[in-house]
Amino acid sequence: MEKVDVIVIGAGAAGMMCAIEAGRRGRSVVVVEHAAKPGEKIRISGGGRCNFTNHDAGPKAFLSQNPHFCKSALSRYTQADFIALVDRHRIAWHEKTLGQLFCDGPSTQIIDMLTGEMAKAGARLMLSTGVEAIARTEAGFTIATSGEAGDRSVACTSLVIATGGKSIPKMGATGFGYDVARQFGLRVTETRPGLVPLTFEAGLLERLKPLAGVSVDAVVACGKTRFREAMLFTHRGLSGPAILQISSYWREGDAITIDLAPGTDAFEALKAARQANGRRAVSTALAELLPKRLAQTICEGRGLPGNLADCSDKVLRGIGTAVNAWTVKPVGSEGYRTAEVTVGGVDTRDLDQKTMQARTVPGLYVVGEAVDVTGWLGGYNFQWAWSSGWVAGQAA
Repeated sequence: MEKVDVIVIGAGAAGMMCAIEAGRRGRSVVVVEHAAKPGEKIRISGGGRCNFTNHDAGPKAFLSQNPHFCKSALSRYTQADFIALVDRHRIAWHEKTLGQLFCDGPSTQIIDMLTGEMAKAGARLMLSTGVEAIARTEAGFTIATSGEAGDRSVACTSLVIATGGKSIPKMGATGFGYDVARQFGLRVTETRPGLVPLTFEAGLLERLKPLAGVSVDAVVACGKTRFREAMLFTHRGLSGPAILQISSYWREGDAITIDLAPGTDAFEALKAARQANGRRAVSTALAELLPKRLAQTICEGRGLPGNLADCSDKVLRGIGTAVNAWTVKPVGSEGYRTAEVTVGGVDTRDLDQKTMQARTVPGLYVVGEAVDVTGWLGGYNFQWAWSSGWVAGQAA
């Protein structure tokens, strides 16, 4: 049986970062990955440009049952640290809106950087290799694997679970990491799709059918949480960055409130338009605030009279509410199939925030998306992967 110091299960962002750091400490490291290539989520991220971090990646941008848990890792390995690594590899990047950093070229540059750093640190990558069983021993752990190299067993003193969550199952995502956590007595919080489009019931979809493909700047709120970004009407419901952001906070049965014209009081604007020219069509005046198709749909849905002059203040106020405070109750989301992340995961109460080690299972570590820490859209989840993988790599 082969023996190494550290086995990392999962060659994603967190797993590769952990392997690099453990290898740099002189630890012998094997990374086991069931896919044929490492870093598949990195490859598809950011439209193939990899939104690898965010200038504003602080604790406020993360969801968890313990919002303080992420602070240690994020402060010890920051976005500036990862940017410095990217710069050392001469990977060109640029900042988009809201602090989001993307590669100028393909995201495979980030994967090549990480696999190169792993090789330099002596970490070995075992691709197309599945984990069939994990057992605890006096010295640590043994894993039984199967793959192209045949069935084999490997022993280690430290085992790192970096298998991600359930999002995007077509890429092989499963709940394996949660199963391992439960096997060793760790708790797992409720999991659900995050950063995912929301869906409507059939009747509402039929009424909104003409809007599929229409995009608008919007403020979307659920409870006290709100985001201002682009929103997109789809043939299933709503998508776009603002919706993906709020979806991580939305729960079934909740309503969301949408301001379709942020910064503009639609009622006052329509009242002023009526005073200036009451013979104008309501939809024409509204189309100065919103995309034309959206303005027409709002007017048609309310059965409005044709001209502004025929609309009382009460009618215009109703239109204003439909624009500035459209409240709608989604029936669901598109699920893990299109979700960018999994909300929830291994309970942070069972992990040491400084090392990511299980409190009751010495030598067992959990990092990245498998943990109950979920970031906003915009590079935050990659930063959590780099940070949590880095701190585990200092200890494993």
